[in-house]
Amino acid sequence: MIRVRPFVPEDRTFVLSLAPRLEIGMQPWRDAGLWLQTVEGWLAESISQHDRNTMVFVAEDETSERVGFASVSHSKHFTGQPQAYIGELATSEAAEGRGVGTALVEACEQWARDQGYSMLVLSTGAGNTRAIRFYKHLGFYEEDVTLTKIL
Repeated sequence: MIRVRPFVPEDRTFVLSLAPRLEIGMQPWRDAGLWLQTVEGWLAESISQHDRNTMVFVAEDETSERVGFASVSHSKHFTGQPQAYIGELATSEAAEGRGVGTALVEACEQWARDQGYSMLVLSTGAGNTRAIRFYKHLGFYEEDVTLTKIL
């Protein structure tokens, strides 16, 4: 049984502790230290914007242990079309495959619907094949592709 609830200040350390989980699928040509520093900045920004521009959700298991989090915010596509955007979603390693990610996505979907959005979007690294399969299983479609050339 997974319960998803809004972030509270006491969750900050937990959310930040999952920053390294957002390195999964990072391409080998990227600087891991810079990547982690950037992710930690994203998380801190999401926390600071919680319940304003961003909603942060925390998932707990049946023992009330925190097992994952997600952030979702107001966004616009480059065309100007409004959409909700999942900025970060991570679970603890021990929680993988237990429905935590699905519960978090469902909470983000409900928040997006409640805000009047007809689309929920997210980005993940091309090397994060498990996440790509997971999101496709939940009904997400590929929309953009970023290509990189090492010089």
